[in-house]
Amino acid sequence: MANVAVIGAQWGDEGKGKIVDWLSARADVVVRFQGGHNAGHTLVIDGVTYKLSLLPSGVVRKGKQAVIGNGVVVDPWALTAEIEKLKGQGVEITPDNLIVAENAALILPLHRELDAAREAGADAIGTTKRGIGPAYEDKVGRRAIRAVDLKDFSTLPAKVARLLSHHNALRRGVGAEEISADTVLAQLTEIAPKVLGFIGPVWKVLDDARKASKRILFEGAQAVLLDVDHGTYPFVTSSNTVAGQAAAGSGIGPRQIGYVLGIVKAYTTRVGEGPFPSEQKNDVGERLGTRGAEFGTVTGRKRRCGWFDAVLVRQTCVTGGVDGIALTKLDVLDGFDEIKVCVGYTLHGKPLDYLPADAVEQAAIEPVYETIPGWSESTKGARSWAELPANAIKYVRRIEELIDAPVALLSTSPEREDTILVHDPFLG
Repeated sequence: MANVAVIGAQWGDEGKGKIVDWLSARADVVVRFQGGHNAGHTLVIDGVTYKLSLLPSGVVRKGKQAVIGNGVVVDPWALTAEIEKLKGQGVEITPDNLIVAENAALILPLHRELDAAREAGADAIGTTKRGIGPAYEDKVGRRAIRAVDLKDFSTLPAKVARLLSHHNALRRGVGAEEISADTVLAQLTEIAPKVLGFIGPVWKVLDDARKASKRILFEGAQAVLLDVDHGTYPFVTSSNTVAGQAAAGSGIGPRQIGYVLGIVKAYTTRVGEGPFPSEQKNDVGERLGTRGAEFGTVTGRKRRCGWFDAVLVRQTCVTGGVDGIALTKLDVLDGFDEIKVCVGYTLHGKPLDYLPADAVEQAAIEPVYETIPGWSESTKGARSWAELPANAIKYVRRIEELIDAPVALLSTSPEREDTILVHDPFLG
């Protein structure tokens, strides 16, 4: 049985939460390996909706080990709030079923404040203003406060002083008041007891799971087109979102990832700024957004909508290391007389079969569409190929051809069981 990494293969919001939850029935351990509480994973289970931002989606299943890896930047206040919220929905989260990497960098209130100040300026890129980017900056700048630092307060004053020597200079630059070391230390003193019980050596927990032949599911946040290296830079997140990060972000070797499942929506959406070749600023875009309930789980922002872009997904399948895809929200396309798929680009009149890295060129490309017949029958809730209209099946098969990757799973509603299994990723 293969361990599985799940990543978004567009701009996020593809439905990773449901798919990870569905797959977690076959897994023993579920791991978040990058991002922060800017993720937004919605699960609908027996009519109950759970909205997760930091916790792994598998945490709502009893008997599963949930892991937050070192590649995640952790806001301890957001973590405790999410734990309490789920507790109110009957989901018990304790150190027995959740472990947070001791070497994970923390998001502090000063990170959120800096993020918001930057987004209020002329260079806003559409972040969630939750401090993710500034926290990653401190991590690579070797001045971050890490989870393990909460265990020994005698060492914290020097670490906080080093952090503030950088941040107070930034705060002066954006016109914000400087922050005192006493304020930060008081914040950490208040939150530490609430999270210390969850902190431990994730790499060792995962190695023990490997030795015990347990199945591990690695859950990515955001998506490949938001990857800091491979996405539409600078309109990206602050971490690597490709499957290769599952190893670095959790402390296991790359050979332990046996199958990479890319989550792909049957059309395309994007939140925030940046290029979007197949965007439909018309009735089609409005129809997709309304039927698909396209509002951000975390931000509540309306998502931009457009036709499926096979050029982008073919590219993310390569850079993301995708073996097969889970195609979601097929039911949103029900009732369209015809459906368009972006199959290529032109740049200054010349054909192009990939998304260039240059932001100016990205903004200048024009989509080339192929028109596919739609279907009037409903696909919502289908759980087998036999329940799908013929044209819906043709649409799925054409997508497989265009992106050069097979469909392993097909989702036809937010409900957990409304899923067609074509190939079990855990079988490799």
